[in-house]
Amino acid sequence: MKKFAMAAAGGIIAGVIATTQIAGPLLAQETAKSSSVYEQLDLFGDIFERIRAQYVEDVEAGELIEAAIDGMLTSLDPHSSYLSPDDAAQMRVQTRGEFGGLGIEVTQEEGFVKVVSPIDGTPADEAGVEAGDFITHVDGDSVLGLTLDEAVDMMRGPVGSEILITIVREGEAEPFDVSIIRDTIKLTAVRTRTQGDTVVLRVTTFNDQTYANLESGLNEQIEIAGGMDNINGIVVDLRNNPGGLLTQAIRVSDAFLEEGEIVSTRGRNIQDGERFNATAGDLAQGKPIVVLINGGSASASEIVAGALQDHRRAIVVGTKSFGKGSVQTVMPLRGDGAMRLTTARYYTPSGRSIQSLGVSPDIIVEQPRRSPDEEDEEESPARSLRSEADLRGSLNNDSLTEDEIKQIEEERAKVEAAAALREEDYQLAYAIDILKGLNALGPVD
Repeated sequence: MKKFAMAAAGGIIAGVIATTQIAGPLLAQETAKSSSVYEQLDLFGDIFERIRAQYVEDVEAGELIEAAIDGMLTSLDPHSSYLSPDDAAQMRVQTRGEFGGLGIEVTQEEGFVKVVSPIDGTPADEAGVEAGDFITHVDGDSVLGLTLDEAVDMMRGPVGSEILITIVREGEAEPFDVSIIRDTIKLTAVRTRTQGDTVVLRVTTFNDQTYANLESGLNEQIEIAGGMDNINGIVVDLRNNPGGLLTQAIRVSDAFLEEGEIVSTRGRNIQDGERFNATAGDLAQGKPIVVLINGGSASASEIVAGALQDHRRAIVVGTKSFGKGSVQTVMPLRGDGAMRLTTARYYTPSGRSIQSLGVSPDIIVEQPRRSPDEEDEEESPARSLRSEADLRGSLNNDSLTEDEIKQIEEERAKVEAAAALREEDYQLAYAIDILKGLNALGPVD
């Protein structure tokens, strides 16, 4: 018993000595770090005063401090930034779905402004701006060397005013200018329509209206079709959707999932991680789903595509998505400003991080670009091929009733409409053809 007590005491003493030997240098290191931080803050104060006293022009102290704060945040990653009171107010308006501008989501790459995606129906979209374009000049002034916020400020202006942006595009030999008239951007978060027997849900952004728009639009299309039995499937079109609110991405994913994880977030500390799960209820009632994505599908769009893909609830078609796998938290600051700070990475249900990698489609389908020669060919009258029915004196088909002939003609008209859609939107036509194929393999009544 004495030996045990001695051994225990010896262990405690040894532990104290070991702790002292390790903690001593650590404490010294922490003190040195603190001292170094204070020295750096003193250096900042010295530079601040030198600028105020000796810069060639008078400068506002508040502007200097805001610039320093923004520089500190933007040095972390492309998505962290300082929001002035005006910027913070505008961001709150944007999440409600209406704001002024060009209608493009941008990021920064190699010092230039890169278009993540134009928003459907906006001035930028109508002017032909495409995902992946680089904006090098605004009204003749270079954006090289500017922060993203400074470049965006250059593109802002009164509604109705004109802006000239210079674009560098892959596949184009020379940069070219695009003139755009600024307008009020009114976002319709989800546009719905029925193409043949397929409901198409075009989700353009994830704002406060997205889930409500999607649910009401889908129910409306089901009612028009006369019930879900008359619909062969759903296309969720997320192409050129730059993302938005995480909460809305979760709700849209949950709309088509009965159970399981939708997305998880992992921050710097393990305890800060979150996991979001689906609840029972599928708006599509088990009908097959195809999700369309491309290089302009980012952030919240990738959460939806990744969740439905991992649960094998949808076939993902198109091209690789943008690859923004981080979560930004907007933190209010004194003076009505705010800080947008990257606080976590998000992961799909299978544990994949799509940061910088994007979501890879199950079936890669490029959207072909039309050349001027092809457009000229389309304008020329197509030569129709002759069939047996065109021959003079051909026999009638006496095995079908008039109603059966009418039904065949209606089905033929649908097929021809689908073929015409391939010329207009090849990727969407491909998605609809997949749903037709899946339904063709179903049980025969």
